[in-house]
Amino acid sequence: MKIIEALVTGLTQGAMIALVALGYTMVYGVLKLINFAHSEVFMMGAYFGLFLITAFGGSANPMVAGIAGTLLAMVGAALLGITVERVAYRPLRGRGRGALVRITPLVTALGMSVLLQNLAQLLFSARFRPYPQLMPGTVDLPGVGTLSSSRVVILVVTLVVMVALEIIVKRTWFGKAMRALSANEEAARLMGIRTSRVISMTFALGSSLAALGAVLYCVDQSQVYPTMGVIIGTRAFVAAVLGGIGSITGAMLGGLLIGVIGELVKLTDYSGGVDVLVFLVLIAVLLVRPAGLLGSTRAEKV
Repeated sequence: MKIIEALVTGLTQGAMIALVALGYTMVYGVLKLINFAHSEVFMMGAYFGLFLITAFGGSANPMVAGIAGTLLAMVGAALLGITVERVAYRPLRGRGRGALVRITPLVTALGMSVLLQNLAQLLFSARFRPYPQLMPGTVDLPGVGTLSSSRVVILVVTLVVMVALEIIVKRTWFGKAMRALSANEEAARLMGIRTSRVISMTFALGSSLAALGAVLYCVDQSQVYPTMGVIIGTRAFVAAVLGGIGSITGAMLGGLLIGVIGELVKLTDYSGGVDVLVFLVLIAVLLVRPAGLLGSTRAEKV
């Protein structure tokens, strides 16, 4: 029974990690850039959610406050993601030669991450802020046991979001444009695709998913504080690499695996070494499959 409960809890944890990992993998798929500021967008999304949910009534009006606050937090995070792309990354595209083409945006991403983290401390202070209790009840699942209502909602919402994202990527104009840009930016531009708009939309979509993950994470188990993005961001990045950086399905799989592994380790005497085991699994997978579980290698011109 404990193992089944741990698996369900691990899937819940992994679902939230996967939502954040999708932002890393989508941006990398389009720009071949690791957006290290994404973890801070996650953190800012958590703050947006806290203030908006509180403004809509919090615990006194949980349904309206939860839905409206989450949706508006996703919009706020999307706007922040677009701003980060336009201010920090767009001016650098096409500049430099050789290794500088990739190193310069990487350093800029790290700088933007530090900037957002310190900006949050300046604006919101360093103290921990609890979320209102929106879903305090529990649900009895046959064969599993008692599970908090928030975790059931997380599993359902994440499943719906992942299916919707697959449809967007595979069936819509934006998805086709994003895949074309990932394959060859110059060819996509020659075919009439407005690459700057597609890149901005990719940042917006990834950032909104990070905000959704942040709100779900805080409603379920965490308080909000300026450095909260470091831990969850690191795990999400590992999930993206584990599943195959650039692969949306891989990011989902990587997040779920990390969540399940973490919960199973907590059942042993080595519960404090969750991250150690996660990184060992990552190293082992990359030694066998350098592109990740679902990633694909392809030749690049240099």
